[in-house]
Amino acid sequence: MTNSFSQDLGKSAGIVAREVCGIKKGERVLIVSNPLKETEAIAQSLFKAVGECGGVPIIVFQQEKTLLDYADPIVIAALKSNPDVFLSISANKLGKDEEAMKKPYIADDGKTYNHIFDYLLYGAKEMRAVWTPGITQDMFSRTVKIDYDLLSKRCTALMKVLHGADYVHVTAPAGTDVKVIIKGRKPFADDGNFTEAGSGGNIPAGEVFISPVVGGTEGKIVFDGSMSLNSEDILIQEPIIVDVVDGYVTNIVSSSKKPATFSSNDAGKLLDTITAAEEKALQMEAEGKLPKGMGEVYKKNARHIGELGIGLNPAAQVKGNMLEDEKAFRTCHFAIGSNYDGDADTLIHLDGVVLNPTITVYYADGRNVVIEKNGILQ
Repeated sequence: MTNSFSQDLGKSAGIVAREVCGIKKGERVLIVSNPLKETEAIAQSLFKAVGECGGVPIIVFQQEKTLLDYADPIVIAALKSNPDVFLSISANKLGKDEEAMKKPYIADDGKTYNHIFDYLLYGAKEMRAVWTPGITQDMFSRTVKIDYDLLSKRCTALMKVLHGADYVHVTAPAGTDVKVIIKGRKPFADDGNFTEAGSGGNIPAGEVFISPVVGGTEGKIVFDGSMSLNSEDILIQEPIIVDVVDGYVTNIVSSSKKPATFSSNDAGKLLDTITAAEEKALQMEAEGKLPKGMGEVYKKNARHIGELGIGLNPAAQVKGNMLEDEKAFRTCHFAIGSNYDGDADTLIHLDGVVLNPTITVYYADGRNVVIEKNGILQ
């Protein structure tokens, strides 16, 4: 690593520690990473930056995990120590919580969580967090140093538009034409302000997102930017056409109308990942790793549309790494799989990017607001 590049990492790490997380003297900060070139250097830079803020950092390294893998038990044990701040600096994923999947945590409001991370962050609200699935040193150096005040204003404006709406209609040049019902759903912002307990999000930050009503998405989504799969993200070479009926994916083909067959094309790779998650869910129930009856639930929800998100980070680009791609201007993304409201649990959450969308929000009184037109914020 060159000295100038190391300095760039240090500057970004300092911004994350000071501005994004607001690390205070004496706070315990758990950093979980992978012993790989990209992630290890970022984790070490954050370790140093946390110490410079007066925090008490600890790093735990585990091997890279995919969507279908479990986190190392030592990682779960470290989380159970209730750190003030948690930084997941992962090449792919943190890993699932095997114990909590068998016996979920129950919050005071009765909501259940199948990962100690989710429980501490969203249920108990005792922790704040950053997670970075797929982070690279280049991305960390480029996309962290942005105007967070401006990002916050944009996020606030979009959340205001989405709040109280009935549905969203999304179209795009490649052929996307889909209606997403969001009545009663709460929009979320990844605005880079994770200074209060119970707050957290990605680095790079920069999106507003919402979980559609379960069963409330209808139409056609054409992914033409990038797609997240089980073990990798891909730049889409041949757009993937996904038909959605009553909220669930019913058909996947490539834009050439070729059927999605095992890894034969981008559409096939997506279908392969979904199929693997469906089969894994049934296997886990048979092995006692999911409660009885949940295998079928997880299998069904592997085809659910779980998210609509809008990219708002001006430094982000579509490069074939979803952590950055979904934050880029002139994009929106849909996720196949689990949602953020906790009522569509499954093993996967596969984000797919749609380029240059037109996004219109509709209300019960007949009003409508255009958020983006051909990818340009209105």
